[in-house]
Amino acid sequence: MSKKYIIAIDLGGTNLKVALLDLKYKTKDREVLSTRSFLEKEELISGIVFAINRVMKYNGLDKTDILGVGLGFPGPVDTKAGIVHFLPNIPGWKEVRLRDILKKRTGLAIFLDNDAKIMALAEHRLGAARGFNNVLCMTLGTGIGGGVIIGGRLYRGFNNAAGEVGHLPINERGLSCNCGSSGCLEAYIGNIRIIKLARKEFKRNISLEELSLLAGKGNKLAKKIWRDVGKHLGFALAGVVNILNLDAVVMGGGVSNAGKVLFDSAKEALQDQAMSVQGGHVKIFRAKLGSDAGLIGAAIMVKEG
Repeated sequence: MSKKYIIAIDLGGTNLKVALLDLKYKTKDREVLSTRSFLEKEELISGIVFAINRVMKYNGLDKTDILGVGLGFPGPVDTKAGIVHFLPNIPGWKEVRLRDILKKRTGLAIFLDNDAKIMALAEHRLGAARGFNNVLCMTLGTGIGGGVIIGGRLYRGFNNAAGEVGHLPINERGLSCNCGSSGCLEAYIGNIRIIKLARKEFKRNISLEELSLLAGKGNKLAKKIWRDVGKHLGFALAGVVNILNLDAVVMGGGVSNAGKVLFDSAKEALQDQAMSVQGGHVKIFRAKLGSDAGLIGAAIMVKEG
């Protein structure tokens, strides 16, 4: 019997990551493409199909070797129907029946879900949330996504749209957000907003990585920016913790690389704002699986699906 593999795809606002994993979730091959190079919906779908075919060809595999393809998307997805409702940070996506399209073009079994949900799945099964029953897992990047684990199971909500912590309103008359609303957490702590703020403060071009580096070296301005981000984050988390009585919060994604200054500020704001019973014991962790969480989660979805 031939060995089976899973193709995992993690689509972010910036990168399209593709990996080939075995059934123990070990990565055999991977590549990263820029999402920005696929401006149109059709181009992106063709890009995904090309990536699937390339990874099979390059590794000498055919359809019978592939258990399935798992895809994570930065937006609301109907997992049962295989529909991507829309992608807040990638234009042109509206009610796309992606599972049917990809199944037709590749002949493979296709599984899709929201990227933060599958990151939560990965961190709960194999990462920082292992052993905790009630957890919010967050991806902090271009967008702010969330996946909620309740009683050890992924909580999907009425139509699989639960966990959108990035669109938790934290200000009644706040900044406008890509989702079309205003005052959302994402509008304050998404990486585009942080970079904009940093450029204004430093009066020059500065990357997220450099801002994290500077904060780590004790730069006062960089530390203040990250502390403010942490404050917004902790404020929003307090609301979630009060409602769901979580035992842990796990944070990953590019913004989480700011490290200690961000986490300390978020913890402080969470403790200040949350009710004592709910906030007293909740732990905040950095995601363990790093940038691979989405790929591993996509593979888990295929294997468990």
